[in-house]
Amino acid sequence: MGAREARRRVNAEPPAVVVRPATAADESVLGRLGALMVRTHHKLDPARFIAATPRTERGYGSWLASQIEEPDVVVIVAERAGEVVGYAYAGVEGPDYMALRGPAGVIHDLLVDPAHRGSGVGHRLLDAVLEVLAARGAPCAVLSTASRNEAAQRLFKRAGFRPTMVEMTRELGEGS
Repeated sequence: MGAREARRRVNAEPPAVVVRPATAADESVLGRLGALMVRTHHKLDPARFIAATPRTERGYGSWLASQIEEPDVVVIVAERAGEVVGYAYAGVEGPDYMALRGPAGVIHDLLVDPAHRGSGVGHRLLDAVLEVLAARGAPCAVLSTASRNEAAQRLFKRAGFRPTMVEMTRELGEGS
């Protein structure tokens, strides 16, 4: 390959991102990405977030696959060149008196494979999940993010989210 062709490849746009509903065939990749999310959160704050186990990947994938056909749930994936590189999991929920909120679309998970971050995949997933939640009648969308996950917070703020709650944690028992 010549220098000109090498420059073209380096400067080429990455393949387009396609966001689509998840299918049962996505179960294993959803499990891999879900386990990555668990490991990422645990690394951010091991006292707050659970650690992944050898069963996390299979369990997370099975759980998400079981949610695909639920009428008030959204499980979507982002593909680039035929490879699933991210997913979002959300639901349309009624009033939650413990959270002091009315009906809402609740985004539980939004994760992009680290190799594809910073290329617009998260933005595309977020736009798509918000569109589905709105189409299903959610009057607003809420989500939580780890306090140390500044990249996710920037994405959500750019999309119009504003902080409304701060979760605080204190360990109890010996050494507290």
